[in-house]
Amino acid sequence: MEVKALVEQIKKKQSFLCVGLDTDLEKIPSHLLKEEDPIFAFNKAIIDATHDFCVAYKPNIAFYEAYGIKGWKSLERTIRYLNETYPEQFTIADAKRGDIGNTSTRYAKAFFEELSFDSITIAPYMGRDSVEPFLEFTGKHTILLALTSNRGAFDFQTKKVGELELYKEVIRTSRSYKGSENLMYVVGATKAEYLAEIRQIIPNSFILVPGVGAQGGSLREVCKYGITKNVGLLVNSSRGIIYASHGEDFAQTARTKAKELQEMMKKEVEVF
Repeated sequence: MEVKALVEQIKKKQSFLCVGLDTDLEKIPSHLLKEEDPIFAFNKAIIDATHDFCVAYKPNIAFYEAYGIKGWKSLERTIRYLNETYPEQFTIADAKRGDIGNTSTRYAKAFFEELSFDSITIAPYMGRDSVEPFLEFTGKHTILLALTSNRGAFDFQTKKVGELELYKEVIRTSRSYKGSENLMYVVGATKAEYLAEIRQIIPNSFILVPGVGAQGGSLREVCKYGITKNVGLLVNSSRGIIYASHGEDFAQTARTKAKELQEMMKKEVEVF
């Protein structure tokens, strides 16, 4: 998917909501465990209930790999359902991959060609030759971890390398990568105040913002510091939507929570 199409969806739906599909068999409603594929049954119900209030879905790959072949098949069914039923949705493989040369190319082929995701999250620690293979794919996007929402982000990401904090150096250096026009970035909602300085480095790039909701991030603060003329944000909510109810009304409750966030986002995008 091209960025232009994503921006059109944001303006049409007046939403920049991304729904995280962190599907855990220990947390989904118990009645779904009777299904042949309970993970897919849960995902399908959530997608059908929320698709008109969001512009993206982000399966966290670990939640599928944890169940081996069965989990991988559930992931395949989920992304196929999204691509066939709601092709306007931007899809993110939250895989946090990153390795050198041919290994990165194989990761890229797995998620971009075999599974047909629009984008993938990448850890940049190994540098240029671990990122550029992902940037070679036309119409696909690489979402680089820049400043994450967890407490451990302060262990390395905010330490200075010369005159700049490491996360700023990562963002600045990545702009020189071949295919950098296909880069997006991860900045956690719990670090919203950092977005003002980040926008000085990447004024127009899309930023994926996890951490709104269960992790305590503020949507208003994220928009205050990070929004652009094309919005330039994908704000993710996972647990706050998909696990808002553990009963048989889980999908309807998820819809209500997604609509609440969309209505808050509408106030931010309706000026464009």
